[in-house]
Amino acid sequence: MLKTWLVVAVLLASVSILAVAQQTEGPHIRVAIDLVQLNVAVTDSKGHYVTGLRPEDFVVAEDGITEHIAAFGEGNESVHRLPDVLPPGGNPAAAAQNDPEHVTAGELSSLTGGANVFVLFDTSNYMYRGFVFAQDAIADFVRSLAGADKVAFYSYSRDLSRGSLLSADRGQVLRGVRTTVAGDDAALYNCLLLTVQDAAHFTGRKVIVVFSNGPDNASVVPPEEVAELAQSTGTTIYMVSTEQAHLEPISNAVFQRMTAATGGKVYFAKTWKEEQDAFTSIREDLAHLYSLSYYPEPNPNLGWRSIRVKLASNHGKYHIRTRDGYRLRNFEFSTENTAAGSQQEPNPR
Repeated sequence: MLKTWLVVAVLLASVSILAVAQQTEGPHIRVAIDLVQLNVAVTDSKGHYVTGLRPEDFVVAEDGITEHIAAFGEGNESVHRLPDVLPPGGNPAAAAQNDPEHVTAGELSSLTGGANVFVLFDTSNYMYRGFVFAQDAIADFVRSLAGADKVAFYSYSRDLSRGSLLSADRGQVLRGVRTTVAGDDAALYNCLLLTVQDAAHFTGRKVIVVFSNGPDNASVVPPEEVAELAQSTGTTIYMVSTEQAHLEPISNAVFQRMTAATGGKVYFAKTWKEEQDAFTSIREDLAHLYSLSYYPEPNPNLGWRSIRVKLASNHGKYHIRTRDGYRLRNFEFSTENTAAGSQQEPNPR
């Protein structure tokens, strides 16, 4: 009897698939493939999105080593695999024959499919004055996410509340938004770390959109740890905050660094209208991101790996935004229903 397990190892900014075919009487057969996924925004000198670029327009380097793009997509379109790009040591003949000793392109396509958006809402005592207005802005944002496959709604004060788990049912998510109640102190970084860990359970594009009305006054987790885990799992963080956090120097600096490190953006809104504009801007950003994936070339570096993305032609007027690297970190996932995008429980290896 043939039993097949798929082990997915999320390597800081990378995703690693380990397929193990085991016969009750016989040796184990192992095939390991690393796939690094990037969300890339390209804008011109006026901040307008640059569309219509092709895979050959991008140059990706990891620790200075040029990489070959294996999968590509623009905006809300499906990500497609590129021909003639195989993982290191890949066997095209075996893959074409569906040989169980090899991971097929069809199985790998599940890694680049789908968009999963986690909304994290500040319900601490900082929110008493603008609670209802923020709820309205978030509800409008959820309704507008036509390009996202699934959305989750979480809220936080001292603890994290998972109001609606990742779902394609927008009504369920909106009910989670509307039933949220105000809390006490703000443990933003504690709860954001838990949200990043939840996002790491899923394949495809992973995005966290945080609404914060003030500084963190209750966390024990440093923000640097949150940012590094987000980079390691390929999770992009956007933050919408109010003028109160903007005027607080530490929060201002941390929000700027965290979003930039993961390829996201931070918005400081003075009014309810500016909050709505910020969510609209995030929606537009998600609709214009390019998805690039590659199998890393051999690299002896087991620590921090830097990533640089540029355009092949000399477009000095264009600005590229993406995460700047990752640190190798392993998680294991069970394979059952993985291709369907079901949530799996990760365990550090």
